[in-house]
Amino acid sequence: MSAETTAETGRKAIDLPDYLITLPVVGVLGLVANWIGPDNPILESIPGMLILLVISFVGLVVTRYAPFDLPAVAWVTLVAMIVTLPWTPGSAWILGHLESMDFLALATSVLAYAALSIGHSEIDIFKRAGWKIVIVALLVFVGTFFGSAVVAEVTLKIQGII
Repeated sequence: MSAETTAETGRKAIDLPDYLITLPVVGVLGLVANWIGPDNPILESIPGMLILLVISFVGLVVTRYAPFDLPAVAWVTLVAMIVTLPWTPGSAWILGHLESMDFLALATSVLAYAALSIGHSEIDIFKRAGWKIVIVALLVFVGTFFGSAVVAEVTLKIQGII
């Protein structure tokens, strides 16, 4: 993908033809990951995957031509939120097809790729941060765990389950 910056905006240029080649490959891999999961027939998942790919591409087009700079993931998320709002025409149809998608299966492959993409520069940053980053990471993990436990406990008490 192109890492050039455009002269008028000073931000990285998004090479849309590259994404037109990459997105179908990602879609096929996503369908395979979705198919491996429990009770997800691959033929029923194809419309949902096509919808996800179209939403992703529209978000990338908006990222490329938007008058202000936001990360592509923010634009893709915004497009997805808009097309699935209850008052958006066709949102029920879109959500109906997306129900066949196992988003945990899709996220697993994305997280695996993210883990594999850690390079020497990230490792060098980690080395420079030293032992302090380990303490910060542990505090964040523990805080997130206990925060989630408190929210779950309160929610269950409110619903009368506990």
